[in-house]
Amino acid sequence: MNSASQYDFDVTVIGGGSAGYAAASAAARGGLRTAVIEGGREVGGLCILRGCMPTKALLYAAEVKHLAEHAATWGIQIPTVGFDFAQVMARKNAMIADFAGYRRQQLESGRFKFIRAHACFTDPHTVELDNGQRLTSAHFVLTTGSVVSAPPLPQLTAVGFLTSDSVMTIERLPKSLIVLGGGAVAIEFAQFFARFGVRVTVLQRSEHLLRDFDSDAAQVVESVFRREEIDLFTRTRLLDARVEGGLKHITFEHAGQTRTVSAEEIFHGLGRSPNTRGLALEHAGVTTDARGRIVTSDRMQSTAPHIYAAGDCAGPHEIVHIAIQQGETVAHNLLHPQTPRAMDYRLLTSVVFTDPQVACVGLTETAARAQGREFIAASYPFADHGKSLLMEAKDGFVKLLADPRTGEILGGACVGPSGGELIHEIVVAMAKRMTVGELAALPHYHPTLAEIWTYPAEELAAQVTG
Repeated sequence: MNSASQYDFDVTVIGGGSAGYAAASAAARGGLRTAVIEGGREVGGLCILRGCMPTKALLYAAEVKHLAEHAATWGIQIPTVGFDFAQVMARKNAMIADFAGYRRQQLESGRFKFIRAHACFTDPHTVELDNGQRLTSAHFVLTTGSVVSAPPLPQLTAVGFLTSDSVMTIERLPKSLIVLGGGAVAIEFAQFFARFGVRVTVLQRSEHLLRDFDSDAAQVVESVFRREEIDLFTRTRLLDARVEGGLKHITFEHAGQTRTVSAEEIFHGLGRSPNTRGLALEHAGVTTDARGRIVTSDRMQSTAPHIYAAGDCAGPHEIVHIAIQQGETVAHNLLHPQTPRAMDYRLLTSVVFTDPQVACVGLTETAARAQGREFIAASYPFADHGKSLLMEAKDGFVKLLADPRTGEILGGACVGPSGGELIHEIVVAMAKRMTVGELAALPHYHPTLAEIWTYPAEELAAQVTG
């Protein structure tokens, strides 16, 4: 890319989160005059401040508490397991402050100009900042992230509710909680609160939790939730919300009946929406879809050819490593327009940090059928696997999908102990387009959790017809 000296910058990134930093740092390394504009009250992006890192810190604390409460399984006597919720939150806050501080240092390192302001377009190459300044750029990269979606009932605005943002600053646990939603964020928080002694009710619209996973994976989590005394209602339709008698009430339809549940607090876990309002994208020729998501090509180029987008504001997946890949793809395409790269989601990986963890890569059975893709599948349970039996981690299974003629691995799923770690063996295998026969032949140390993959791999290898 040739320097466009008539503009203040070659590339201006709006948003300093994971996608924005990835794009800006790569562009600056390539010699482009780069600026990053960050309008958030805090610096760091969703993953560091309110998403990946703080939630996993809280979930790990809940897991440690749960293990301590069940230590007698291994002959360990712990008479009373107590906790200090203020200390749980303080540790999370300290870790996030450290992570955010490091990201702030990266943004302020001088490799590119870092500007703290809100920006909106006045024309395709100009943004106006809320400090009164104007900035011109040959190219823009929009990485403004996402915000909590509007509540599913208008009454909830008056009733009040927690979100994945606001829950990060609570100072005490509610005695009871209604969780709206059955996606990753909703059910991670449902189990977190339940394991800290909160009476939890989950209301899910779909037939199962985690609708992006196969139903067999969801059913394992549902079974564990019920065992941990989480009240779970699926196939529901929300009707009303109100406050009465010092409690918050949700009325919903379930199995043909109208029901009402009550709790001290409500958690709205029904997703996030692109943070694109206020950018005045119409002045730049950038199109958004019905949800407000920036429409991009597989090269992350918007409908305005000089403007790109990455991360949650563009989608199609709200996953941080995808956002980083998108940001790096944008930078490559700016630096090397003659050899552009396109995003490839063949290795799309998802992890839900419940206990047991739920993870998948590539095709699920549901997705394969929807695509009309022929496949063979096999699974193996952790309840019949040596290492997981030693750990008393008997819930769940691993599953592989393969091409019936070539044996190439098309997808994998893991519901069980360290599922988020174990799935990466299949990510690597799929990246190298390995077959189930090749995976089965790889040596796996015994006893390990990882060797469980060899069992479905061996079963499928015997079925390959090619």
